[in-house]
Amino acid sequence: MVTHQTIGESTTHLSAEDLAALRENLHEQRSFRQEQLRQLAGPATSRADDRLHRQAAAQVEVRIKLAASARMVLADVEAALTRMNEGSYGACHLCRRPIDRQRLTIVPQARYCARCQQVKEAIP
Repeated sequence: MVTHQTIGESTTHLSAEDLAALRENLHEQRSFRQEQLRQLAGPATSRADDRLHRQAAAQVEVRIKLAASARMVLADVEAALTRMNEGSYGACHLCRRPIDRQRLTIVPQARYCARCQQVKEAIP
């Protein structure tokens, strides 16, 4: 899930090449999460033996949690691609300032700048 394109050095303006690289990364993430959800939706194996039943139950619980996490990330990726298509990608949802390019490189589906993300996480 590594994009071979690179993001420019400026921290505010996103060039067409930057957006193309970020879009490619988001598409890769979407494909990964969709495949992960397909695999997690497969049947969990169970055995007659109690120990194997407990193991299978634990595996089912892990699969449920992984699937929930994958669905959340997939929704964030889809929302980022929608913002890209609408032309609002890269703007913080709270303060409306540009999200730092380095943050978008690390978390291309980010909705908030680092400052607003910290404020949002601090609020219970």
